[in-house]
Amino acid sequence: MSFRSIPPLMRLLLLFSALLPFCSLAQFQPEQIEIMRDQWGVPHIYAPTDPQVAYGLAWAHAEDDFKTIQETLLAAKQMLGRHLGKEGAPIDYVVGLLRCEEIVKAQWDQVDPAFMQLVEGYAAGANAYAEHHPKEVLVKKAFPVTPLDIFKAYVLQLAVQDGADRLIRRLFNGQVDTVDFEQQRGSNAFAMNRQKTDGQNVFLAVNSHQPLEGPAAWYEAHLVSDDGWNMMGGLFPGGPVVFHGTNEHLGWAHTVNYFDKRDVFQLEMHPTIEDTYRLDDEWVKLEKRRVKLKVKVFLGLKINVKRDAYYSKYGPVIKNDKGYFAFHMAVFDEIRAIEQWYKMNKAQNLEQFKQALSLVAIPSFNIVYADRENNLLYLGNGRIPYRDKRYDWSVTLPGNTTETLRTGYHPLADLPMLINPSSGYIFNTNNSAFSATAAHDNLKTGDFDPTMGFREFENNRSHRFMELMEKYKQISWQDFLDIKYDARLPDSLLYNIDLNPVFQLDPSQDAAVADVLTLIQNWDRQAKVDAVGPAHLLVLYGALGRLSDRRGEELLDKEQYIQGLGEVRTYMMKHFGKLDVTLGEFQKLVRGERQLPVWGLPDVITAMYSTALADGKVKVRAGESYIMMVRYPKEGLPVIETVNVYGASSKPGSPHYDDQMDLFVAQERKKMTLDIEAVRASARRVYHPR
Repeated sequence: MSFRSIPPLMRLLLLFSALLPFCSLAQFQPEQIEIMRDQWGVPHIYAPTDPQVAYGLAWAHAEDDFKTIQETLLAAKQMLGRHLGKEGAPIDYVVGLLRCEEIVKAQWDQVDPAFMQLVEGYAAGANAYAEHHPKEVLVKKAFPVTPLDIFKAYVLQLAVQDGADRLIRRLFNGQVDTVDFEQQRGSNAFAMNRQKTDGQNVFLAVNSHQPLEGPAAWYEAHLVSDDGWNMMGGLFPGGPVVFHGTNEHLGWAHTVNYFDKRDVFQLEMHPTIEDTYRLDDEWVKLEKRRVKLKVKVFLGLKINVKRDAYYSKYGPVIKNDKGYFAFHMAVFDEIRAIEQWYKMNKAQNLEQFKQALSLVAIPSFNIVYADRENNLLYLGNGRIPYRDKRYDWSVTLPGNTTETLRTGYHPLADLPMLINPSSGYIFNTNNSAFSATAAHDNLKTGDFDPTMGFREFENNRSHRFMELMEKYKQISWQDFLDIKYDARLPDSLLYNIDLNPVFQLDPSQDAAVADVLTLIQNWDRQAKVDAVGPAHLLVLYGALGRLSDRRGEELLDKEQYIQGLGEVRTYMMKHFGKLDVTLGEFQKLVRGERQLPVWGLPDVITAMYSTALADGKVKVRAGESYIMMVRYPKEGLPVIETVNVYGASSKPGSPHYDDQMDLFVAQERKKMTLDIEAVRASARRVYHPR
């Protein structure tokens, strides 16, 4: 059939369809998008529309860390094995097991079309960067990426944030007695209104503790459009919006929270019919699928691998020596988490912010909120299913009855939410949702559905924060900074392994370790660079962990503490030739060839978590990372100070690869602004993404 023989209307439709790709590209008009780099290399992105800003964000972030963005998206596309080989293949399998693509496609029509345009803009920006920088592309055929890929990436990332990787590992290993509540690294968030501060400003500390590098490391950006978007803060690779930070009116910080996020079900299998399980009075066949993987093995050679995956009405199924187990997580039923973050970005007051929260699409994370109108909010956020109270949801559940199938999710009104307590402050350090402010203002456990499984516990940071709050009636900005940078452990320690007996031993009774014991006991519990004691506590904690088979679930005896102290003494003398080793000599912040002494211990407010470096030293791998400190005056823009642990770029050749390290270790910050005209006037470089 010739083109001329096609009816005129059909010809017009065909021409329009052929032009759609060009229209899609043209609508973003890169010449209208400005990327302004300040003296620290932080991108401030302006464009007339939000989708154009997202396009510019993808381009700017790719300039700084295209590798990690690609690895995030390769995982979503089940192509990480092609890049990392055997190391990436298990992640590709998990994406298939979780059915990320099916989850997204099933809920595709629930996404706000306006937000979908924004995600299209981000995908277009990433594709444009890949097209212009083909040598940086890790895997051929990985591009173009689509909005579907971006949603899949965040189904996977949020599943991992809620412990899917640990749960799957435990199930494969047969560790299914109870739900896994493995401790996370943690984060801090504080907010104080004018009743508690200087009377002129509301204070907010955005202070999460994340890995310093990789797919969960913070990237700082400022996003501005004529559509009313003016947001600054942190996001992860592949993220099209800011996840926490501040706009002109309000801001918030996230911390990891602990409630029952995952349900595990043991299936009752048919005694003779393979892969068949009971559900009430019926026998149901497991759904079986082949997960196809392509894995790089040698010199670019790739092999095809196929693995089976099974599914029940409860969710994905894993077989181990104890039987067949299914599991379910909230991310299987909701893909709009990044849309909710976008709506939080655009909120201009508390009511609009609560309207965004009402989506309850973000599966977990506490929220600590403040605004210039003097409002504070704490939310023990979570997408939590309705659960039958006749069952104990903290352990493995029977997977043979519809009574344990999910029937819906709790709305925002059911969650622990505290607004404007009389104390004038709120906080969270990954501690209990029912300990978020002064005792008389706290929410009460009994007012909430017990099947939600919110854990009631404190940690060293929450104890120390409350110790500090008892010192102040009013808090100045300097007081607020002092609290944020506090490095002291509380008087009574709350680690998994009990360290309190170390401070009660009598050095005169154990001559072999008297010197190291005296050193630790004389230490003022400050995790500062020049302190002698924190390095010894870290080494001791590791030694006691090796001596305790159950890592603190049973008490250590005196001989084990003495043995651990002996290991500390041997370690310091072997690697440093002396006993009085400072924390800064022992612990380093490392980037490329640079090594700086750095403060911090696990679970102090300035928390740091380290791994082996060389010659007995350790390097920080997680903890304090992106820090934002905000003051909201009664009128005008917020006053913002930020620092990112290394710099704006992850590329070794960039001048911004490590230019914030000195600020970070000095516990200083750079001044930032939401005034885009002021940014443009002082920018070191202004350009378009092309």
